[in-house]
Parts: sequence; structure tokens; C-alpha cells
Amino acid sequence: MPETPQQKQIKCRVDDSFAAWLSAAGGSIAVTTYQAGKVALVGWNGKQVSIVMRDFPRPMGLAVHGQQLAMATLNELTLFANSSLLAPEFLEPARYDGLYLPRMSYFTGGLNLHDMAFGDDGLWLVNTRFSCLVQLDGVYSFVPRWQPPFITLLAPEDRCHLNGLAMVGGKPRYVTALGRADTPRGWHPNRTTGGLLMDVNQPEPIVSDLCMPHSPRWHDGKLWVLNSAQGELCLVDLATGKRTVVCAMPGYLRGLCFVGPYALIGMSKVREKYLFAGLPLQSRFPKLTCGVAAVDLRSGRPVGLFEFTEACEELYDVQFLPGVLRPMILDPGKPSCHDAITTPEFSYWMSPKPGARDFPPAQPPGPNAPPLPQPSTM
Repeated sequence: MPETPQQKQIKCRVDDSFAAWLSAAGGSIAVTTYQAGKVALVGWNGKQVSIVMRDFPRPMGLAVHGQQLAMATLNELTLFANSSLLAPEFLEPARYDGLYLPRMSYFTGGLNLHDMAFGDDGLWLVNTRFSCLVQLDGVYSFVPRWQPPFITLLAPEDRCHLNGLAMVGGKPRYVTALGRADTPRGWHPNRTTGGLLMDVNQPEPIVSDLCMPHSPRWHDGKLWVLNSAQGELCLVDLATGKRTVVCAMPGYLRGLCFVGPYALIGMSKVREKYLFAGLPLQSRFPKLTCGVAAVDLRSGRPVGLFEFTEACEELYDVQFLPGVLRPMILDPGKPSCHDAITTPEFSYWMSPKPGARDFPPAQPPGPNAPPLPQPSTM
């Protein structure tokens, strides 16, 4: 029986320039790979780049707000909160200065959630399957808040492949979609030429000829977007719709965040299948990369690369975790989650060795035993 992506050992490579950049950045990076079913936390342990990989079912969009981290998975949205008080005691000797504990889950069902962002009135999500922006409550699977003007019916048909969201002033403002369509998967025939960048307050798109765009972001008073299937990071002129290519990278680009004058860009390889066959970047670049590139926006030049070299080929989101250098995240199924008690005034571990139950001492495996998960450092 062939190995699943979750069973294969993921291998990584980091160049010296990326290590130097991360060591000075004052934070760490969270990366989702739905293809491998994992969340990667890339940090700095004081001497070298470290990585923690944890299993989640089809992790997609991420959102960061203070000590909160939101993550969309196959059928849920989970809110995590960082406990810096409990983190050093999770494993001995102390390895972590941040510990993201699950605090709330919404059982949304299969909405194919993509981008999400915290706003003034809570969390906003891109509901790709139903072609709309939504919020969550404790009663319904989702509450529709906005849909493109050309979408006439909210149905589970992925009509335009709405995927990206940019917030301005604490409110949703810009979105991306793969096509202007109002029929089931109607975006697909023109996916490489009909990508949209829209202002939610305007009836017509700002740009309507993008190549599978993702990850619109508002940063430094400017609108940025990934022209994904061309491998481009673009800056968009709101008055004219003209886009300027800041850099071109050898990958299908998804996941974008900013750290001062730098951009972190997620890059993926492409599958020779229904969605990804025959994309322009495949002829533009002889070899594609899966990883995260740090790019200096002032010059448009890459300053470092963290690369997945084996068993991980597609990323979705990239977020920076400021002030947390060595993060750990726990899924709700881990025993340590139930041992962690936090309040505004104090925090306790209910077990004397909390992490030991998540990472027991290695035992000689039986003939059919799966490999034990272990945090790794590189």
C-alpha cells in the first residue's frame, strides 16, 4: 500500500540568507500545506532555524491577531491562543517560547474555506464553495455577509472560486476570484486569463485578466496581489487597475504576509491534473519550488528561501508570528491540551510532564507500527 502524504517524511532545506533574515526578524512563520495535511512552524532557536510539523486535516487559511491564531481545516475552523507562560514547561529541556492551544472550534462542514482575517467585528472568512464572504456564530454553519454582484445564488457550486481577502481599516475591502462566473465551477474554462481583483464596495472589478490570483493584501497603504499561475507578486494601482510586477518566483504563489519592508511568499509546485495542467509558469520556469521566500520589497529581490524538498509540494497560507521565536501548536486530540489551564491571571499544567504524553520515549517499532512524531530542528 503506498504511503499517504502524512506518512511520508517531509524534508526541508534552508539557505544561509533565510536563516540570517529569520534570526533578525523577531518572530516565526506558520505555513499550511493541505496536500501534506500539516502545519509547519518555522522558528529560530538562537543558533539555527527550527521546524515543528503537526498534523491537521487539510489545513488552509490562517489569521493572526495578537496572541490569537485562527486556522481553517477540512470541516472546521479552530481558534488557538498562545500561552507564553506554559510554553517553556511543555518539554524538558525548554524548547519553546510560544504554545498555541486550541480554545474554540466551529464545525462548519465542508465549506472549502480559504483566506480569513480578523476585523473590527470579528473573524471574516472566504467561503469558496458558496462564493461569498461569511462570519460564524454558534447557531449556523455560516452567516453570509457579502457576495460578488454577479453571483445570483449561494449554492455549494464553487461558481467563481472566490479565494482571497484583504482587510482595510478593520473591514473587508478587496477579494480575488478565479473567474467571473455564475454557474457550477464556471470559472474553470478561463482560469488562466479571467482572474478577478475586486473592491467589495464597487460593482465592477479593479482587474479582470489575472492568472489565477490569490492572497490580496493591504500593506503600507498599497494593494498587493499574487498573480499565482504567472509566479508574480504585483502592486496594483487602484485608480487605473494597472499592475506592476515586483518580483517573479519559480512557483505557484499562494500565501502572502509582510514583515516591515519584506514579503513572505508561499510557493508551490503544480500537479499535472485537471486544475493545474498547462499553466504559464510551467513554461516560464524550468523548475518549480515549494517553500517560503523572503523578498525585499525595496528591490524586488529574494533575500532567502526555506524550501520543502520532499513529501510536501503544495502550500496554501503563510503568516508571521511576531514576538514568538520558537512556537509549538497542539491539536485538540493531544493529551497535553487537556492538561493546559489558562486564565487572565495565571496558568497551570495539570500534569507534571505535559509534553511527555504527546512525545513518549521512542520504542522499538513493531512491523506495522507508524513512525512516532517528533519535533525536529534543522
